[in-house]
Amino acid sequence: MTSKKKTTKKATQKATKKKKSTKKLSETGPMENPLVALPDDVNLPTVSNPALHRYLQEISQYELLSREETDELAIRFREGDDQDAAYRLVSANLRLVVKVAMDFQKYWMQNFMDLIQEGNVGLVQATKKFDPYRGVKFSYYAAYWIRAYILKFIMDNWRLVKIGTTQAQRKLFFSLNKEKKLLEAQGFKPEVKLLAERLSVKESEVIEMSQRMDSWDVSLESPVRSDSDDEQKSFLPSNGPEIEDIVAGEEMKTTLAELLTILKEKLNDKEKMILEKRLLTDEPLTLQTIADCFGISRERVRQIEVNLLKKMKKYLEAEMPDIVDFFDGKRMVQKI
Repeated sequence: MTSKKKTTKKATQKATKKKKSTKKLSETGPMENPLVALPDDVNLPTVSNPALHRYLQEISQYELLSREETDELAIRFREGDDQDAAYRLVSANLRLVVKVAMDFQKYWMQNFMDLIQEGNVGLVQATKKFDPYRGVKFSYYAAYWIRAYILKFIMDNWRLVKIGTTQAQRKLFFSLNKEKKLLEAQGFKPEVKLLAERLSVKESEVIEMSQRMDSWDVSLESPVRSDSDDEQKSFLPSNGPEIEDIVAGEEMKTTLAELLTILKEKLNDKEKMILEKRLLTDEPLTLQTIADCFGISRERVRQIEVNLLKKMKKYLEAEMPDIVDFFDGKRMVQKI
């Protein structure tokens, strides 16, 4: 009987203590962590996601900290690397992460737990960087880190290809639609020029970001239609030369090769060597090497090469009048 009374008394004291703690929160306003909607709160909507429901139940078990307790724990961690103090700081602020993440639900319609996870990483980073001697509340400082990590996650995963790689682009990503709605509410048409002026960015940046946000990624290997075997990449425009130009070029090279074969029969030994070993090869010999082969000066070899090019140009123009439109001078030989 005595044991039963003691158990009942302890349960009553525990319930009273919990009630006082709740009353203190409501009377004194927000403490270090804004209280987040928890599933056991009858005044808040029910969470439909089972994983989120379970997570909120778990983090609701951690006690909130007062300003003094937070500063004390932060000093212990900063001065003595107290891991227990860091753990209490992080666990007591897990609800702050959920609250910040809720502001970004409209940008990430997939798993909400992804945002919470990234925010938790930011919270840990904030705990490492926080300086308790600056007089800043930990929750205010941590909120910036939490938000930064969530923003980076959204920008990195919004598309298969990243759409915001600089700070300016990230800012534009979150400001563009907001500014459009604001202008429409004021009776203005959200033109590109007006948006660029209001957001202090270039018009090209507004156009590019709008196109990225309004379209979705499509795999280049995906079919054009459900009943088609043609892939998207088959219809991409080519930045290279037209197929007609490629075919014409190949025909021109074949004809030139045939004409040069005929020309070689009319050249002397020096001219043939310059043509084959210097002009028509990927690894041309130097003027001095050719000069040593024939026992002449380097300058004489250069003169023979100049005369040979003139002879080739005259011969090819006579055989192919339209050759001038295709090649010119020494560049002609290099193309061959």
